[in-house]
Amino acid sequence: MEIRIAGLAEESIVDGPGFRYTIFTQGCPHNCKGCHNPQTHDPDGGRLDDTDRIFEQIIKDPLLDGVTFSGGEPFCQCKPLVCLAKKIRSFNERKLGIISYTGYTFEQLMKRSETDPDCKELLSLLDYLVDGRYEEDKRSLELKFRGSSNQRFIDVKRSLKEGRAVEADTEYL
Repeated sequence: MEIRIAGLAEESIVDGPGFRYTIFTQGCPHNCKGCHNPQTHDPDGGRLDDTDRIFEQIIKDPLLDGVTFSGGEPFCQCKPLVCLAKKIRSFNERKLGIISYTGYTFEQLMKRSETDPDCKELLSLLDYLVDGRYEEDKRSLELKFRGSSNQRFIDVKRSLKEGRAVEADTEYL
């Protein structure tokens, strides 16, 4: 399935715990002041890629601990990310974790999930979610895997089970 991306980072150590394959999706409606990836905002920018090709790259790297969906805004491309996440989940040789960044809050995504089955399915396939817009006045270099203090590192499985956002303890990740 086609996906519009801004780029790929094959072995990132800043987009979640361990070595991660990071997919920077193209297109973002948030336009956060001070965004780290402003080149990803234009929904017509970047380039088209194929989720099968990306998956093949992911499984060739034995060092990877997981995959991160970043952006842009990954939740603007739920359908191709669901396709990719399902492939990652079905690859049982390694238990690759899946994290997504989003400018939406967990609560906004839960509300959207009521009418958007792709959003609901993408959430269900994630292990962790870093939610909330980047806020330049709350920027901190001391935060693990987050850019501003309003953003949360959410344990998605627990959150879906409890019906509320449950933050993960990043100290042990």
